Amino acid sequence: MMPKPIVIETRHLRKVYAVNRQPTVALDDVSFEIPEGSFVSLVGPSGCGKSTLLQILAGLVSSTTGEVLVDGEPVTEPMPGKITIVFQDSTLLPWKTVTENILFPLEIQGVPAAERAARATEMLALVGLTDFRDRHPHELSGGMRQRVSIARGLAQHPRIMLMDEPFGALDEQTRLKMGHELLRIWEATGKTIFLITHSLTEALFLSDVVLVMSHRPGRIVGVINAGLPRPRTYDMVGSPEFGAARNEMWHLISADETGEGLAEL
Repeated sequence: MMPKPIVIETRHLRKVYAVNRQPTVALDDVSFEIPEGSFVSLVGPSGCGKSTLLQILAGLVSSTTGEVLVDGEPVTEPMPGKITIVFQDSTLLPWKTVTENILFPLEIQGVPAAERAARATEMLALVGLTDFRDRHPHELSGGMRQRVSIARGLAQHPRIMLMDEPFGALDEQTRLKMGHELLRIWEATGKTIFLITHSLTEALFLSDVVLVMSHRPGRIVGVINAGLPRPRTYDMVGSPEFGAARNEMWHLISADETGEGLAEL
């Protein structure tokens, strides 16, 4: 089988902020590659630079040194045709309906009306919200609002979906359901997904590969191959192999010198 092409590559990323005129290193020498169609998660202590890294990948923030390449092209600004972001807050416009929220970025991009409508219809069916197309965000549950956010991102036909703690504000049961939903959507679309999460279990259950980041300055201190067959079932969570991989991630994080902000089990 031919290896999949590399869609995201980071090369020696370093990010330094000036805080009270003093330099603060957020990221240091971060390098990794992500093959097309992969599901990759990033875990690490709070404040280690995970969200900063995601913003650099998205072209929202520039690195101090190093570079990000998408399809071999340097990322220097947002790339809406290739990259979309789903945040912890669904960021839906409250005065617009579900359909209108999905259509909004397509209108900005100048997509023709007929194509906009077709994409919205397709994505609503994909996330299972066709019957809620005319509802407003306040009429939806938290999980449903996140599904709208995912549909809005997918409607732009990106190559890559970046996700920053998209289920962090949800209760445990909804979070589990949304994990299954995300896997179903990923398998149906073949998109490349890069997910930030504090949950080691969630990262391992969803991903092909989990990147483990150290305390600030954030560095990649481990690359864990999940090695779990697909489709995933929650029976796998209780397996010795799953437990061993999760423990390995935990030890990589808890080996940090400060011991602060350790990831949740």
